[in-house]
Amino acid sequence: MQVGATMAFNHHTSAAFMVAAAQAVEAAGFHSLWVPEHVVFFPDYESRYPYSGDGRIPGDPEGVLDPFMALTYIAAGTRSIRLGTGICLVPQRQPVYTAKQVADLDYLSGGRVDFGVGIGWLKEEFELLQMSFSGRAGRCLEYLEVMQALWAPGVSSYAGTNYTLPACLMNPKPAQNPHPPIFFGGESDAALRRVVSHGQGWYGFDLSPEALVARLQRLREMADESGRDSADLLIYLGPNKQPVTAETVAAYEAAGVDQLIVPVMAGNMDRLQRRIDTMASVLGLAT
Repeated sequence: MQVGATMAFNHHTSAAFMVAAAQAVEAAGFHSLWVPEHVVFFPDYESRYPYSGDGRIPGDPEGVLDPFMALTYIAAGTRSIRLGTGICLVPQRQPVYTAKQVADLDYLSGGRVDFGVGIGWLKEEFELLQMSFSGRAGRCLEYLEVMQALWAPGVSSYAGTNYTLPACLMNPKPAQNPHPPIFFGGESDAALRRVVSHGQGWYGFDLSPEALVARLQRLREMADESGRDSADLLIYLGPNKQPVTAETVAAYEAAGVDQLIVPVMAGNMDRLQRRIDTMASVLGLAT
């Protein structure tokens, strides 16, 4: 089982710290580094964050770096670690610009991008961007189809319900063929259907090993119903608030997790290195 790290960079973290942090997790043997996306936050909101008891984002954040800007900067300072969006809020973005950012990052990093995507939960953010919140699920899938058309060789075009792309040329293409793997976030049946219909993998979040087993069984059922081989789907899991111990790590691996993506964050490099070393020891990484 591979191990990834997730970090959030903001206006309190310098560019130098961001690269040093990425280099530290790469040196410790982590396979990937994932960063989140929100273009704005709000001091007050009615939407409920799905991974906390009170419905608020832990820490009441005030901002995070754009994931593609952050990962491009990190790519220049690292050699092998994979670079993941965890997650990109596809239906609130312009799809052509997003396709361009993904392709350019993959090109510049030498094919290291994992494209984690989702439909979002913060209605107020969609409204600020003047994007429909209610139609986001269908728009997400169609926007991904637009992106795949742009990533394909030659002239690109697409005609759908939400978007029409006239014949055009976008280059460079992604380094990975046919494109960076697409991982859907979300734990609902609807999210798992999106994994089966449009994804190369699933990025589950905040699930215990027992809860994960149940969701994986449902994912396999959906894959069978659609005629897709569930063995072709990569299973990534972010434990979030779930404990990361030798026992839970073994249970996640036994359940079928291909990559465990653990939070590794701190405000300075000394504290971060201690957390990396502790996590690496629990996860059995060679440092």
